[in-house]
Amino acid sequence: MNNSKENMITGRTLLIVDDSSIIIERLLDALKDHPTIRSILTATNYDEAVEVIDGNKPDIVLLDIQLTGKNGIDLLKYIKQRFPEVKVIMFTNHADDNYFKLCKQLGALYCVDKSKDFDKIPGMLATVSE
Repeated sequence: MNNSKENMITGRTLLIVDDSSIIIERLLDALKDHPTIRSILTATNYDEAVEVIDGNKPDIVLLDIQLTGKNGIDLLKYIKQRFPEVKVIMFTNHADDNYFKLCKQLGALYCVDKSKDFDKIPGMLATVSE
């Protein structure tokens, strides 16, 4: 019991931003018992994500590059301008070295190819949360 109380106190808030409800569900399932995550928020587009970020200031954002409306790179810029301490992990099905290089330059900690490295996300979150 003490251990779960400590996790509630020390755990981080994660925001998942993806326009695919299937991906969000997969991530929620994979991360529901993650030891360093206290709560998980979700958003499906840029505007919704901005509202959640401004209202909740998550510790970590897992952000898809391809979003409806403004893209994830625009959202990464917004996050880093307003909340530079928020850790951002970019992920996409359209992995491209140029996108990944740009995201790193803009402040993303990691860039993940969803189709090849989806299972590495929980481990990345553990290192971000330390």
